[in-house]
Amino acid sequence: MTATEIVILAAAFFVVATLYTTVGHAGASGYLATMALVGVAPDVMRPTALALNILVAAITVYRFRRARYFSWDALWPFLLGSVPLAGLGGAMRLPPGTYYVLLGAVLLASAAMLVWRVYGTGFRRDDAGVSIKKAAAVPLGALIGMLSGLTGTGGGIFLSPVILLLGWAGPKTTAGISAPFILVNSVVALVAGSVGAGALPAELPWLAAAAVAGALVGTWLGLRKLSQRGLVTTLAVVMLVAAGKLFGTA
Repeated sequence: MTATEIVILAAAFFVVATLYTTVGHAGASGYLATMALVGVAPDVMRPTALALNILVAAITVYRFRRARYFSWDALWPFLLGSVPLAGLGGAMRLPPGTYYVLLGAVLLASAAMLVWRVYGTGFRRDDAGVSIKKAAAVPLGALIGMLSGLTGTGGGIFLSPVILLLGWAGPKTTAGISAPFILVNSVVALVAGSVGAGALPAELPWLAAAAVAGALVGTWLGLRKLSQRGLVTTLAVVMLVAAGKLFGTA
């Protein structure tokens, strides 16, 4: 990477981590969108996004759990389904064209779900109690786990809307469930992918520092109900542009 690309990515990763961690996510789809726009190779994109996810999700887990927005009873059914499939997906290597199309589709869906997550009015807004349906959570976790492993995302961008749409938990409790889900799936996918040929860039420490700084800001904002609608909309537009570029490349 050139010095200019590093600065652009670091600044973008700070913004992405800030926005995503306000809702308990780690930002993988945002990192991938930015790297796609800069032209980073797929073999570098996926492990880089997963590595950043692990760092950012760890901070998010700590802060949301400390604020008592966490439920192990709600989390484990999703992990039971997702962990094996995240490992399988992480170990697979898709042809570049297929990867671009799949990632483009994920970015489109992620942009829509992220905007819905912030603007939507049809979900629970209180955090009084959790009612996860375990029989449904296991297969849902498996589906999200496979997708997260294949694309280099932690799966939270899909898990949160599902929980909210089904009314299983309120927004902050959902964030407290999504963050450890992302952390575990990202670790599994990165470890499984290391058996293949994924390459972490030498510039990772600079990018990681920017993402961690964003996570510290974002979790602080998220726990204080600060609205970021305009910024989230801007991020969604970036993801849509990146998806268009990926479809064009494929």
